[in-house]
Amino acid sequence: MARARFVRVSARKARLVLDQIRGKSVGEALATLEYTPRAAARQVEKVLRSAVANAEHNYQVRNLDDLRVVHAIADGGPSLKRVQPRAMGRAFSIRHRTSHLTIGVSDEVNGATPVRPSPPARPSAPTPREEPPAATRRAPARRPAAKGRRKPAAKGTSKTREKK
Repeated sequence: MARARFVRVSARKARLVLDQIRGKSVGEALATLEYTPRAAARQVEKVLRSAVANAEHNYQVRNLDDLRVVHAIADGGPSLKRVQPRAMGRAFSIRHRTSHLTIGVSDEVNGATPVRPSPPARPSAPTPREEPPAATRRAPARRPAAKGRRKPAAKGTSKTREKK
């Protein structure tokens, strides 16, 4: 696992890059990031290389070809608030967004499980409801007809205007 905090890229833009590498092998993910033309790709690549180094050093993973990206998220960090002066004494606020990038790698040999479990399966057909017998069924209630008044005509739109 490796984490880069307070990175000066919005979480939304970083998620676009992280979605491309999630579930891929580390070699494939690094190749993808190398040719991704986004600024966030450079930051994500650094975090991924750090996660691989952590796996090698802390968990004695020898075969780096078995590593896969199993966890890749971008959480929003604090925003740097700035003010942009505008015409006639106005001021617009500018928010420089930051994010926290987290990447986790695991080798398939040790049984890497996905971070988010799949949602439970839905039943294929809904259970039928019992219909009441015809004698106890009531007719749907009818709403009374609306007694609407006509809107008065706008001023000056009367057909019987007199000419002077």
